Amino acid sequence: MSDNLFDRLFELLNTPGPVNWRLGREITQSLAGAAEPIEPRLAEEYQELTLAAQLRLADRLSLDVSTTKPIHPVDRHTWAEENEQSFRYLIEPLADKFAGLQGGAALAGPFLGQMAPVILGVQAGTMIGFMSHRVLGQFDTGLPALDHDNLYLVIPNVEGFARDHDIESHQIRMWAALREVTNHAILDVDWVRGFFVDAIAAFYATVEFDPSGLMDMLSGLQDPTKLQDPAALEGLVDEPGGLARMLGSSHDPEALIPIQAFMAFVEGFGDYAVRTAAADLMPELAKIEDAVTLRRSEPNEAEQFLQQLLGLRIDRHRAGDAADFCAEVERRWGRETLHRLWEDPDKLPRLEELTDPVGWAARVLLD
Repeated sequence: MSDNLFDRLFELLNTPGPVNWRLGREITQSLAGAAEPIEPRLAEEYQELTLAAQLRLADRLSLDVSTTKPIHPVDRHTWAEENEQSFRYLIEPLADKFAGLQGGAALAGPFLGQMAPVILGVQAGTMIGFMSHRVLGQFDTGLPALDHDNLYLVIPNVEGFARDHDIESHQIRMWAALREVTNHAILDVDWVRGFFVDAIAAFYATVEFDPSGLMDMLSGLQDPTKLQDPAALEGLVDEPGGLARMLGSSHDPEALIPIQAFMAFVEGFGDYAVRTAAADLMPELAKIEDAVTLRRSEPNEAEQFLQQLLGLRIDRHRAGDAADFCAEVERRWGRETLHRLWEDPDKLPRLEELTDPVGWAARVLLD
């Protein structure tokens, strides 16, 4: 991050709201880098592939893809710019948690009251800026981006993923388009967004902070006015988990299970949908799936931040279990039964049922 950005922090500290999104925007833009226009013919190919993906999925997917919007083939800068607040449902509740600190932790209240918007803005901006160099599409973040429902493919990242894993470029482009359309269709189900946000809120309600690290930092400052020095915040943006170094937390593990089950099923269902709809178009599909599995084993910046700060662990490797679950449900009980999964949240498999489709059927099909 440039020295100039820290020089400008003084101008940004007074932005109102629980999160200093203006500061976050500055950091995001700095980390994402300058705009890199997408070559028109390449952008056109991605748009055509997205239309082909819709046609393929319309006959095979149990979800409605007719409302899918046109794809936006973008660079990292544009994706970051248009997703600056797409994870606010994860960031803004932290301000309320800070305000509710009790007991000895409440001694940190004056500092957090003044600096929490800045700290959270720094974290949000850093998270999105780093993610812009990794995500392949709008719904490729491990946790859904909910600020809008536009479809994006981040072309430098998709093309780089193909090169890094020696995958034929046209196949990875088709795979990326299929995944983006599928995930948009999932989030377009009437109850899905509300269900997920409610699950996140229920988890946050169990989180308790232990800001002893923050207290140590405060007690070590002989001159409290140094907190206004932008350089004092520089350590917080070394990595997305910088805040976690100061604030320990605990949570109820049971509240995490519904989130893990839902996210694993969403990703696994997407894998199953691609495999079902277009395996004949992608001879290297097995190679692509292996590369994606490896990628999921390496948490992205958003996951790292949330894991370190809150214990919000997603366990994306369970997507493989979910894809196998979908295939087994269709094999045993038919595609129409698989369609029933999206009727309401109670029909989704629980975490333990991802490897026990018979147990799921006993609960759901025999009611």
